[in-house]
Amino acid sequence: MNTLGRMLRLTTFGESHASMVGGVLEGVPSGLILDMDFIQAETNRRKSTGIFTTPRQEEDIIELVSGVFEGKSTGAPIGLLVHNQNVRSKDYSNLKENFRPGHADFSTFAKYGIRDYRGGGRASARESVIRVGAGAIAKLLLKQQHGSYGGVLVWGDRGY
Repeated sequence: MNTLGRMLRLTTFGESHASMVGGVLEGVPSGLILDMDFIQAETNRRKSTGIFTTPRQEEDIIELVSGVFEGKSTGAPIGLLVHNQNVRSKDYSNLKENFRPGHADFSTFAKYGIRDYRGGGRASARESVIRVGAGAIAKLLLKQQHGSYGGVLVWGDRGY
């Protein structure tokens, strides 16, 4: 799936071993203050850290390349980019003839008829960095326009 959403619509592009991953976020009204420190902090939260995740480490510096002027949204589609820096496609050469169990390699091949064994292509978790950046912008929209905050509400007798 390359596009999702209705009110806010995100179309993503790029692959794990391409020069970048990116997206176009449509539906953001003009005048939204785009706090890059917040957007980057949210993006940094998705980095892999555990022993059962990828050892690949990326800086994940998110850039807003369109739809922004002087730190505010213009109402035009917002372009998000993250450059891939730690790309070592030759590390995947042993997968050229074999599908990885539990990965979308085979289903992607079955659907599109092309085999990109270098890190999963569009099916890589790397592609999620743009979804997280767009989600951070959506959080800013909710907070600035609707005063939305998360929390837990206890209603009624707690029974202690």
